[in-house]
Amino acid sequence: MVWWFIVLSLPDQHSVKSLMTTKSIYKVVFYNQNQVYEVFARAIYQSEMYGFIEVEEFVFGERSQLVVDPGEEKLKGEFSQVLRSYIPMHSIIRIDEVEKEGSGKVTELKAGEKIMPFPFPAGAPKPSDT
Repeated sequence: MVWWFIVLSLPDQHSVKSLMTTKSIYKVVFYNQNQVYEVFARAIYQSEMYGFIEVEEFVFGERSQLVVDPGEEKLKGEFSQVLRSYIPMHSIIRIDEVEKEGSGKVTELKAGEKIMPFPFPAGAPKPSDT
């Protein structure tokens, strides 16, 4: 009888720790009530609710800055107690994976500026009768 041993090469603790601490950050730009929001988050998922994107773990700039950005302060106030936000897919303008967070902002749309939603079917898909 022959016994075979498999030796696994495990990564050292430093590389495992660096993999765990390097979590992606996403910049989400979306349209809401005549305003364009730009927020940063660590988790984005397609929701189980048809037509929605889930955004979790919002990231805001450091409080140690001497200059206070009123736009980011407004976002902090609006999303401070939010665990998860459901944003309709047709309101999403852009989602980018970025290396580090920036300052979030809210921009008012001026007269004459237009944002067109991406067209998609209005209702949920109908189950097939097969």
